[in-house]
Amino acid sequence: MPDQAVLPELLTGPGDVVLRRWVPIDAELLGRAVGQSLEHVRPWLPWASQEPLSVERRREMILDWEREWRKGGDVVMGIFLAGQVVGGCGLHHRLDPGGLEIGYWTHPAFVRRGIATTAAGLLTDAAFHARGISHVEIHVDKSNDVSLALPRKLGYRLIAEESVEPAAPNELGLHCIWRLTREEWRSRGGNLA
Repeated sequence: MPDQAVLPELLTGPGDVVLRRWVPIDAELLGRAVGQSLEHVRPWLPWASQEPLSVERRREMILDWEREWRKGGDVVMGIFLAGQVVGGCGLHHRLDPGGLEIGYWTHPAFVRRGIATTAAGLLTDAAFHARGISHVEIHVDKSNDVSLALPRKLGYRLIAEESVEPAAPNELGLHCIWRLTREEWRSRGGNLA
């Protein structure tokens, strides 16, 4: 994967997991997957409080994501398994200029199958191929035991616990900040060639 400024729009991984940037034609598909996942993600993810969105509003949101991505900003992707939506993820410029944050959610029918871990691993790999990225972070509320396991599995280090205003119903307001540096990633077998 060449060093790049624009984050990738397609990543493939083991077990037929595919991460693909959402495009406007996916509005209904994404809406269906979010609708089926809403009760599962609402306790943890602030964006779920805005759901359900109309197909038109979701299409506009995807167009906004596309414009942002084309300018070198965030990439927001679907997680697909055998062509079926099993979740969503992204790389976000929420940190200092040398960092990217990974976000993810999984459809409840596909939890505890390693799909989110695979997706986060693919995103970590892609992040370190982006120009100027020295570290990647995953932020998880301390009460979210299932999501807390993911950064550990990928070798991220817990660097801080930060008090924040709870943004979702089940959040304690204590975010665990997990970080992996380019050097740590390389030492775990990452290939920057």
